[in-house]
Amino acid sequence: MSGGSIVLIVIVVIVVLAVIGGVAMAVRRRRLQQQFGPEYDRVLSEQDSRLRAEAELTDRQRRVRKLDIRPLSEASRQQYSAQWLAVQEKFVDAPQQAVIAAYDLVASVMTERGYPIEDDDQMQSDLSVDHAATVDHFRAARQITTTAAAGNAQTEDLRQALIHYRALFSDLLGEPESALASQNGTRSTNATPAFTEGTRADDGADPSDAGAVPADAEAAPESTVADTPTYDQQRR
Repeated sequence: MSGGSIVLIVIVVIVVLAVIGGVAMAVRRRRLQQQFGPEYDRVLSEQDSRLRAEAELTDRQRRVRKLDIRPLSEASRQQYSAQWLAVQEKFVDAPQQAVIAAYDLVASVMTERGYPIEDDDQMQSDLSVDHAATVDHFRAARQITTTAAAGNAQTEDLRQALIHYRALFSDLLGEPESALASQNGTRSTNATPAFTEGTRADDGADPSDAGAVPADAEAAPESTVADTPTYDQQRR
């Protein structure tokens, strides 16, 4: 075999390997984009290259695969759903305490399902693997909670935090968010009475000021958060 033929074969092999590598990388990228959704773009914006961003997401996948993530039993799901309804009711009289209770309840569900909860950033990274559609709700809720701790959040901010927590909570439970509102005939968080613009979070909410839920509150459209699909629904 002549030297020219050998060079030609080597070139062909290199080209074929490059094509195979390119196809494999494109398939991997598409799978990451499908699994992580908006989280893919968020991580990409934080990294200086697409390869670094995809490496981080792949590392998250590997970490979560090593965790013993398990579904809740039906008894646990019913118990947590009942506790959430109590949190919603608590919001009327004590919004800031209700938001704290909402976070604690989310953390309890995560613990029972096998997620570590020692660090907020790690919690968000772990959740992004199988709950990419709702992890941003967790980030938003934690930001509001931090603002509230400094005394700078109004009651409406806390209401939004509760809605954000509810989106993740329902996703972790593995049921549509609307189911939380329909169980036992209890109204949804979106039907929480509106408060005046100047109400401070640390002032609490006076039930006498809020009054009963307006007759048209139940008919009001659900927040877009309530329509957020769970990860399991997306996979189906």
